[in-house]
Amino acid sequence: MSRVSVHRIEQGESSVTMGAYLNVLAALGMTFSATVVADEPSEKAADDKAGWLPARVRLADFPQLKQLAWQLQGADELTPRETLGIYERNWRHIDETALLPRERNLIDALRLAFGGTDSPGAGNV
Repeated sequence: MSRVSVHRIEQGESSVTMGAYLNVLAALGMTFSATVVADEPSEKAADDKAGWLPARVRLADFPQLKQLAWQLQGADELTPRETLGIYERNWRHIDETALLPRERNLIDALRLAFGGTDSPGAGNV
C-alpha cells in the first residue's frame, strides 16, 4: 500500500477503496465485521424506551398514525401533542392488533406525558 493511500485514509477521503481500509485494519491488528440489522427492533429494544418521548414524531415510523393523519398535506413530522390529538380524535379507526410495539410504546408515552385515560379503546389514548 502506498503512503498516498494511507494519507488519504487519514484525511477521510472518499476516493480510497474498501480494500485499502481493510489492509490498514489488518496492519493495526483490527478486524472488520458487518451485521444485518433487523427491520423491526426486538421487543426488548422497544421496552428500553418505555416512557421516552421524541421531540418530533415522524409519520413514516408509525403506520397507524400515518393512516390517521392522511389529511395532513406536506407534513412529515408532528409534535408529540399534535400526535396525541390525532390518536385521541381517531382512536375508533385504529386496528389495535396491527399496532407495532414501538407505536404502542409511543402511545403509552404520550398518555403518560400529557394525560389521557388508562384504556386506549375508550375513545382516548
